[in-house]
Amino acid sequence: MASTAAPDHANDTHPGIHLSGEVLMGLRHLARRGVSPATRTLAGLPGGIVTRRRGRGSEPDDVRLWSEGDDRRHIDRNATARTGILHVRTHHDERDRAVVLLADFRPSMLFGTRRALRSVAAAEALVLLGWRIVGDGGRVGLVAASGTEPVVVRPAGGERAMTAVTGAMAQAHAAALDLTGNGDPPLTPLLTLAQGLLPSGGHLVIGSALDAPGEDFDRLLTVLAERLSIRLILVSDAFERRRPPGFYPFATPDGRRGTVQAARSAKPTEPGIDERLADYARRGIEGLRLDVEAGPESYAPLMERLDAVL
Repeated sequence: MASTAAPDHANDTHPGIHLSGEVLMGLRHLARRGVSPATRTLAGLPGGIVTRRRGRGSEPDDVRLWSEGDDRRHIDRNATARTGILHVRTHHDERDRAVVLLADFRPSMLFGTRRALRSVAAAEALVLLGWRIVGDGGRVGLVAASGTEPVVVRPAGGERAMTAVTGAMAQAHAAALDLTGNGDPPLTPLLTLAQGLLPSGGHLVIGSALDAPGEDFDRLLTVLAERLSIRLILVSDAFERRRPPGFYPFATPDGRRGTVQAARSAKPTEPGIDERLADYARRGIEGLRLDVEAGPESYAPLMERLDAVL
């Protein structure tokens, strides 16, 4: 993990440009809105079917003394015979939901024409999902493209885990904003880092526009999809989806300003975002489109749907 201290952008007056760990922590109320205690025991199953978990887990957890109300079927015969006192074996759910959030803060993500930068929108959605996961007892980690070194947080559970994730995400974003340089490094090293943090059957959620991901990205992603459950949050700015011809002012993080002309294009030169999602879905990698201009209130139900199938 990068150890350099992040510049203090928390008090910046441009929340659509800078990330604040405090603001990301505050998204917790949106993530859990409308979630009753009963629905927190839901588990996503293949086919998008959501069902309650039934019974006890099958993985042994501990042996303890019998107490009134324990199920006699759980009596541990060996411990009982050895001590002459009734003992029961407890079990836990073998479904350990470990999720790594991959946040793309490379230079191409530091772009936006409505409400916020694409990088900020990706962070908001990933944090909303993270809050839902830890609220359901899962573990959350982070791999974030930053300045010169990626920021890594190992998966853990509870509010403490989200405090680490949101703080690291804000740090990584600040370092990315301060980085001088326009080229996008490949995303493949981040995939490799995320793979090392997850057990087989773990979950990887990528928040990115996937601009210039690297020559080997698609191949490695397809290989990892055989071992991990991978989901894409493909970030889209309104200017990308519909670009009327004209002159557009711009500003860069280093203070430069100017104007760029956008001409009418007879035919898109790149596949649209929905076509890209369909292509990944054919390879078993599901995803959704995240519109930057919509904001966290609109992202929350999208993350609820995504959470149900993780």
